[in-house]
Amino acid sequence: QVQLVESGGGLVQAGGSLRLSCAASASGLTFSSYTMAWFRQAPAKEREIVAAINWSGETSYYVDSVEGRFTISRDIPKNTIYLQMNSLKPEDTAVYYCAAQWPGSFVPKIRMDEYDYWGQGTQVTVSS
Repeated sequence: QVQLVESGGGLVQAGGSLRLSCAASASGLTFSSYTMAWFRQAPAKEREIVAAINWSGETSYYVDSVEGRFTISRDIPKNTIYLQMNSLKPEDTAVYYCAAQWPGSFVPKIRMDEYDYWGQGTQVTVSS
């Protein structure tokens, strides 16, 4: 069982930046074998993929709405992934969730049902 704990959410003005972190832990965890992703869910909307990164960190995916503004990265020794969010917009307001998929794949998965473990989420609110 993998535990994922997100942090770094908060309230920011439009145009600002936030960095989300997701720390993974488990007995015998081999963090580098997991594909990792960030999803988000806004009020009254379905949860959607934001970004994903493959097991080695070589390949990533971004939803069109965040391409060029958000960056996903992973620090394998620290068992942590990050989501650097720049030029934030009010429409980025949502609860952001970290997710893990095992075994990891070279091309990161982007569907919710392809992920095995989820964090509790962290709220990001962008004011206009």
